[in-house]
Amino acid sequence: MVRAVLKGVLAHKLRLFLTAMAVVLGVSFVAGTFVLTDTINKTFDSLFNEISAGTDVSVRAASGFGEDAPAETLRDTVPASVLEVVRRVPGVQTADGTVSGYAQFVDEAGKAVTTTGAPTLGFNWTDPDLSPLTLRSGREPQRAGEVVVDAVTAKDHDFALGDTVKVLFRGPTEEFTVVGITGFGEADNLAGATLAIFDEGTAQRVFGKVGRFDSVEAKAVEGVSSLDLRDRVRSAVPPGVEVVTSQQVADESADSVQQALGFFGTALLVFAGISLFVGGFIILNTFSILVAQRTRELALLRALGASRRQVMVSVIAEAFLVGLFASLVGLGLGVLVALGLQELLKAFGIDLPAAGAVVRPRTIIASLVVGVGVTVLSSISPARKASKIAPMAALRGTGVEQGGSLRRRSVAGAVVTAVGAGAMLFGLFGGGISLVGLGAALVFVGVALLSPLAAVPMARVIGAPFPLIAGMSGKLGRQNAMRNPRRTAATAAALTVGLGLVACVSVLAASIKSSAADIVDEYLAADYIVSTANFMPSISTDLAPRLAQQPELAAVSGLQTGEWRAQGQSRSIYGADPASVGQVLKVDVTAGDIGGLARGEILVGEEELKDKKLEIGSTLPMTFARTGNQELRIAGTFAKNQLLGSYVVSTATFDANFTDRLDFVVLAKARAGTPPAAARAAVERVTADFPNVELRDQAEFKEQQENQVNQILGLVTALLALSIIIALFGIVNTLALSIFERTRELGLLRAVGMARRQVRSMIRGESVIIAVLGAVLGLGVGVLFGYAIVGALDDEGIGKVVIPGGQLIAYVVLAGIAGVVAAVFPARRAARLDVLAAISHE
Repeated sequence: MVRAVLKGVLAHKLRLFLTAMAVVLGVSFVAGTFVLTDTINKTFDSLFNEISAGTDVSVRAASGFGEDAPAETLRDTVPASVLEVVRRVPGVQTADGTVSGYAQFVDEAGKAVTTTGAPTLGFNWTDPDLSPLTLRSGREPQRAGEVVVDAVTAKDHDFALGDTVKVLFRGPTEEFTVVGITGFGEADNLAGATLAIFDEGTAQRVFGKVGRFDSVEAKAVEGVSSLDLRDRVRSAVPPGVEVVTSQQVADESADSVQQALGFFGTALLVFAGISLFVGGFIILNTFSILVAQRTRELALLRALGASRRQVMVSVIAEAFLVGLFASLVGLGLGVLVALGLQELLKAFGIDLPAAGAVVRPRTIIASLVVGVGVTVLSSISPARKASKIAPMAALRGTGVEQGGSLRRRSVAGAVVTAVGAGAMLFGLFGGGISLVGLGAALVFVGVALLSPLAAVPMARVIGAPFPLIAGMSGKLGRQNAMRNPRRTAATAAALTVGLGLVACVSVLAASIKSSAADIVDEYLAADYIVSTANFMPSISTDLAPRLAQQPELAAVSGLQTGEWRAQGQSRSIYGADPASVGQVLKVDVTAGDIGGLARGEILVGEEELKDKKLEIGSTLPMTFARTGNQELRIAGTFAKNQLLGSYVVSTATFDANFTDRLDFVVLAKARAGTPPAAARAAVERVTADFPNVELRDQAEFKEQQENQVNQILGLVTALLALSIIIALFGIVNTLALSIFERTRELGLLRAVGMARRQVRSMIRGESVIIAVLGAVLGLGVGVLFGYAIVGALDDEGIGKVVIPGGQLIAYVVLAGIAGVVAAVFPARRAARLDVLAAISHE
């Protein structure tokens, strides 16, 4: 049987090629995802280890979040006196203090130098024995007015030694002279971040940390371990100061990056899983057709003594070999896919550092298991059918794929669809995202089982224009699509999954855009919105007071946002100017007075007040990273507000509990009777001194929100495109196999006068009908999915379902065009058949 399996694969290698390609594409996506995330993780691990390579111990303020505080937590600073304490500890070779903060360069055109996701950092120059910085040219900053720039920023923006550059801080922009160009170890910068390095005094001043350090780094003398030095320093520093090894800091930073990338990697693996799920339909369909076409061959094996088990194992073994071959090829292509994914993400503004592809054993094992597993599992049903072939009955058979009862199939499809829909709804309304994915997969399987019932009537309707357009060729193409509803439905099912998910995302995106516009109309009273490009909290606190001085403006308020904890759960909090926030936002305060919100008080949203069983006048226990456990008095409550969340404090209270207080948005309302042009000009006069901000009115703000949603939609659609491409391979494969099956029929048609052009037209018509059928079914399922998801997001402010009709129609048209493209190879092959050889084909 082993020889028979090998001969079977070699004999049908062309027919199995496109099936293998479906697996290759899916596995390459899986492998590429692992390679990309592992490479990025290694890059950051090496980076953080390089940062800590010259130090042994780090002294920092204890976090109010406790020892499990994430690395990105903004801690309080430590007094500069701690540095002298550490230097006196026996075993310390050298020690220095570090100060860091927000610092953004301004280019010659007056525009802020931005990055795609990486921060814009500034810090002080420290002892070279402790620092990972390596000067490329020039010298270190020694006095006020001097700055060292990272090599990438200097190259990209033509900053040279001796140049005067502007740097933006939490205060006004300042000018500095470039005295050095630095790298970060062997790299030219820190994972894409811009670096501005100052002398210690300047750094403390511009970052608002005069007389303080973010941390103190120390190196041990030879013979003293980092653990020993940690214990010695720990016993010497004052209370409220935490001492950890530098390796622990590096590990914390690496873990934080891995957690962030974990979601990213999971998302990519979901798309890879979708591609393999689509590929599973193609494998199932291909092996079903091949088993039907090899009825006589398999029956002969039975007649020669092969058992049912041996026949079944032979089909599964063929699938195993196809899956193994495809998995190995897909694994090899994974490195190229990783590079492609990185470039795709970069095109959508997500620039992740990576250097030197990392292929770990986990990647190899996962690729082989997934590729071979999907192929073998998808072949089990056709293999079972093959094992049931009776020797004598099969020898008399026609070799056409046979199916079971449509009634049994329909009942099974209805049950699977119902179970899937129930699981998906349960997951959406509290059961977890994994249940949503499982439910969606079951719905698609159920629809695939039910689709033969709709295949004939839908093919009849879709193909109705074809006889009018292409005459007899169109009529025959339509009839071919209707001839075998199971095969037509199975082929269309792969496209149903891909376009179904695209339609779901399109409905969700359209609904989000509409709901976002409604939120702006309902809650935003300001006429002008000033923000950074990515809405990060990096707007100077000088901006709002300066805008408030403009006579054309009636009210101005900056908003801040931060994180606090209660019972181990993180929650968001907003800070605002109590005197003006009620004028720039439509806040329905149902108890208390937002304008009288004092330091140490908080407003809590009505729903949160009710859910947490809180009372106005009582205190709310809160934990902040900087100040630890605090209790704020609940001064009032307000109705649901999508722009303010559930917790609001005054700017003074926010300042007291957070380290870096920068606005993430500034809202301004024009004075009544002021012409819009005059009010906008007043805002522009002030924002001209803040190069990192962008000004928008309400209409422009809505447009920006739409553009952001469109960008995400474009990225998701691009990632789903692979599953659609695999589905098109399925159409090509099915048509190619059916042409082999209908060789004699095609020969007879040619013999009675059908031209090659007409044969090609007939195949194209069949392909277009299958593609459009899959698209229509997919769009129907996708729209229903969209309805369900939007319904589940009602509490998040996305309560209105919008169906992008024009977009969905465009998908159907594109599916038809794709059907034409998919038919090119099968149609050419059919048209080139030798007439006499085809007629004599058995």
